Amino acid sequence: MSEEKCPVDHESRKVWARKLESSTENAASGTAQPKECPVDHTKMKKPEVAQTETKAAAEACPVDHETRDVWVKRQNVASHGLAASVDVEPYGNAALSEPNTGLDQQREISTIPRAGSDSNWVYPSQQQFFNAMKRKQWDPQAEDMQSIVPIHNAVNERAWYEIQRWEGQMADKCGGPKLVSFQGDSKKLTPKARFNNWFLGYQKPFDRHDWTVDRCGTKIDYVIDFYEGKQLPGMIGMPSFYLDVRPKVNSLEGIRMRIANIFGFK
Repeated sequence: MSEEKCPVDHESRKVWARKLESSTENAASGTAQPKECPVDHTKMKKPEVAQTETKAAAEACPVDHETRDVWVKRQNVASHGLAASVDVEPYGNAALSEPNTGLDQQREISTIPRAGSDSNWVYPSQQQFFNAMKRKQWDPQAEDMQSIVPIHNAVNERAWYEIQRWEGQMADKCGGPKLVSFQGDSKKLTPKARFNNWFLGYQKPFDRHDWTVDRCGTKIDYVIDFYEGKQLPGMIGMPSFYLDVRPKVNSLEGIRMRIANIFGFK
């Protein structure tokens, strides 16, 4: 996995961009435009602002590059997308390509520990996100980055929070689970999503991520389906997302965890 990736994938960014832009247009025509985040993260720790970083940490973002394209297109975001990725230029030079945007160049340190390191994954700054979208010829608006980047960060924090719930206390003895790798593929339906769509009439998820977690030296694979959420009270026209996070059943441990969850314990 490249050091210059962030946990959201390039193709995914397109999906999220479309989805978020449509929500933005709805919000503009609505009666209220609240500033609350569409993801409930009251139980999650607030990411810290990265003041100083090592070179390795500075070049890592917990969102896969294909994914950001999906999220951006999905809302046609030029204004709210959850960043997944774009070929991010070396972050040290990111601010140089668009010097007059006035965008924040500070990066937030996520709460997501990075496997093989003592540091956490680091989210892209508003400037880096903007530059990446420009290189993809998305014609982003600089002022929209103030909405896109926080949502990008919040959704990833929520995904990690749900993974921690699955992990419970199993990884406490070695410092907790850590994120090893991530990949986005909005075109590939999970078996659960396909079944729910074909037989139960549920909507298809608009994005899918595969995250691999290190639990005390053992790799555990998780899959995340992203759905349009219900409209939240007091947030007319604002994007809302539902995340279905679960371990894959590609290992005995994954199967054990899924069965344990059915019977009410993890």
